[in-house]
Amino acid sequence: MTEHTEPASFAFDDESEARITKVMAKYPAGKQASAVLPLLDLAQRQMGRVTGSAWVPKVAMDEIARRLDMPPIRVYEVATFYLMFNMQPVGTYHLQVCTTTPCWLRGSDQVVEACRKATGIKGWKETSADGLFTMTEVECVGACVNAPILQVNDDFFEDMDAASTEALLAALRRGEYPKVGSVTGRQTSAPEGGPTTLTTLNFPAE
Repeated sequence: MTEHTEPASFAFDDESEARITKVMAKYPAGKQASAVLPLLDLAQRQMGRVTGSAWVPKVAMDEIARRLDMPPIRVYEVATFYLMFNMQPVGTYHLQVCTTTPCWLRGSDQVVEACRKATGIKGWKETSADGLFTMTEVECVGACVNAPILQVNDDFFEDMDAASTEALLAALRRGEYPKVGSVTGRQTSAPEGGPTTLTTLNFPAE
């Protein structure tokens, strides 16, 4: 884990405040602590929008604790429990590589090596020298049927291999954002080669 500098202060901006108003309206009086997850998400997205690095600094967690009238340690516990929250700055593109058994069986090792080759990153939770990529190992992302999965920020790229991984990262370096989903053109979760049932739509005449 690399060293980083925490900001001196944090305040939600107007865009986040508008969303907070809608979030807080969902919870009855006395149950505001239930909003800790969406507020952490809003803080991380604001950091990404404003600084280019989507993460949750301690001062943001402290502000959330104040807003929700809960001990700061409770916010820290939630933020550090979930992989979706980044506790340090990340690159423009956060490469979240699933290496759990289904992805591993389908070739996640090749995806990992391709990411390292293309970015120069050697370990986990490291950021490339140009600041574009951060690479994190994650547990199952729930898309096993189209393994291996490479999640970039919020998006899933499915059915990956070494060549498609290198092509994806090269496109991101050029400022292009390829179509998300299966890189092999698989239709949702159909078998390789296309669906074998319900291949035509036959509706009764009216």
